[in-house]
Amino acid sequence: MARYTGSTWKVSRRLGISLSGTGKELSKRPYAPGQHGPTQRKKISEYGLQLQEKQKLRFMYGVNERQFRRIFNDAGKMPGIHGENFMALLEARLDNVVYRLGLARTRRASRQLVNHGHITVNGKRVDIASYRLSAGDVIGVREKSRNLDVLKEAIEVNNFVPDFLTFDENKLEGTFTRLPERSELPAEITEQLIVEYYSR
Repeated sequence: MARYTGSTWKVSRRLGISLSGTGKELSKRPYAPGQHGPTQRKKISEYGLQLQEKQKLRFMYGVNERQFRRIFNDAGKMPGIHGENFMALLEARLDNVVYRLGLARTRRASRQLVNHGHITVNGKRVDIASYRLSAGDVIGVREKSRNLDVLKEAIEVNNFVPDFLTFDENKLEGTFTRLPERSELPAEITEQLIVEYYSR
């Protein structure tokens, strides 16, 4: 299945969640897209709720279905709660960590930074957005890429770095210290519904 390249605003309105993180999509028209969007009152089945929750998380991280399922299976092999492990592994993706460090304003922009070879892990250039980081990995920006306008703009705007990361603004370097805990993961996601969806 190919990556979705359509309008993220439509998807945000359909799922009722801001995928860009700005909330702009829902501020003007906080209802589903389409002719009957504002008046829809259809009751959603249990399966529909599970599917919707799965789609929320998948679109939030910009992962295609095959990758998403593979990460879910990997999370099941880890000790602990399946749903929490799953979300923690999604957070450990390189493109997501670049976004969390504030080196990009959106996950899409962070994926582009990684794909274009601007990011290093432990001093080596890595251009695979799905690269899974381990505790202690150091994420940096290549010497040649430090003057990029998009990078400077993102750092100026960013004012929060999660506790599972450390960031040195002068060196443009961050460290992935550990896997995140549930309290540090998106609160609007009910991961149990996703586990139930895949356990059918």
